[in-house]
Amino acid sequence: MRKVLSLIVTFLFIALLISSCSLSYKAKRNPDSIVKGYVAPGFEEVKQEFINNYITRKENGAALAIYYKGEKVVDLWGGYSDALTKTEWEEDTKVIVFSTTKGLAALCLAMAHSNGWLEYDEKVSTYWPEFAQNGKKDITVKQLLAHQAGLCLVDEEFEIGDLTDFEYIAEIMARQKPLWEPGIQHGYHLSTMGMYMNELMRRVDPNERSIGEFFAEEFAKPLELNFFIGLPDSIPDEELAKVYYPSIGQFILNINKMPKKMRKDLRNKESILYQSFKIPEKFSPNSRLTLQVEMPSGNGIGDARSIAKLYSMFSRGAKELDFNEETFSRLKQPAEVPPKGPFDIVMGLDTYFSYGFIKPGPDLLYGNNRSVFGTPGAGGSYGFADPENEIGYAYVMSKMGLYLVNDPREVALREAMYRCIEKLKEDYNE
Repeated sequence: MRKVLSLIVTFLFIALLISSCSLSYKAKRNPDSIVKGYVAPGFEEVKQEFINNYITRKENGAALAIYYKGEKVVDLWGGYSDALTKTEWEEDTKVIVFSTTKGLAALCLAMAHSNGWLEYDEKVSTYWPEFAQNGKKDITVKQLLAHQAGLCLVDEEFEIGDLTDFEYIAEIMARQKPLWEPGIQHGYHLSTMGMYMNELMRRVDPNERSIGEFFAEEFAKPLELNFFIGLPDSIPDEELAKVYYPSIGQFILNINKMPKKMRKDLRNKESILYQSFKIPEKFSPNSRLTLQVEMPSGNGIGDARSIAKLYSMFSRGAKELDFNEETFSRLKQPAEVPPKGPFDIVMGLDTYFSYGFIKPGPDLLYGNNRSVFGTPGAGGSYGFADPENEIGYAYVMSKMGLYLVNDPREVALREAMYRCIEKLKEDYNE
């Protein structure tokens, strides 16, 4: 028994050591040796916080990009793309951003609305008749994108590789029965949302493109973005960062920082949250197969500057893309709270969803105003647009944290950015 306990303790120690690999000593000795890139005058504090992430917050590898009033003012990267092999994070390093992908997929559907292909207030079944099965006939696009449809889980099992067959996945999703009466409450559709978004796009796009195809042709190619929803074979493995999950030790040490219901549900195999992480089977963030398929819920991969650049454009109305002002106005509006209130029955805390984005709320304020729209990703990544301040922002990293939103590394960067912008405004008005 003692040997078993000793082995467990040793394992936890090694796991904690590996996942906590940091560049603290090297960063203190010479920050510029690990942090590269550019900051515009007035944004020096953001760079310092980026460095501090390595010194005090155990960052391994990350990138940060910020656009302000259409200009790139921060473009930083540093650390390791693989902490174990000590491979350096390069300017063109790409990393999976998990649910930060949802916001970029939502921008694709926003373009569909702007183009007149899709109405948010229309029923999903109008565009996708098979969706009407099992009590889903009256679910609107708006309700679906606000995570109010009750379609968090899938009764039928399928694997990550099956996502290459759009027709097969569409049939499975169309048959799904809601977990609650659609429209009365909400719960995060962690894994399934992207599959519904993808099929909806295929149904409304005159060219029947998927979200990955639409993103590549309408956003990535013309704007020269280094981001993909469905990684092409032409991108070599050497350009991809390796993601590290939190260790068992970190999980145990930090579990009390999670909401009570979330802590309970993560240990309950019957909970919606626990089961959500199993959709689809064999999802692995460092697997080429996982990255090659289209999963708009969470397998987008690219660099921070591409995410920030796109959100920057939409923060200013995306006039270059002939984006409709009425659509833009909708994205800026505060989220409408469902009849049963803002409590998210999956996540176990108050959340605010609108048109495929997470919006700020009374107790979930990212950005400093209610016009902000974007999505965070598991482990700490974040991408958003701030129309009031004309900001496009993105932070990505390889070492996953335990916070669903407001990871301390990302918060430090975001708050420094807003302090810098407020100072610039004050100086301008003097």
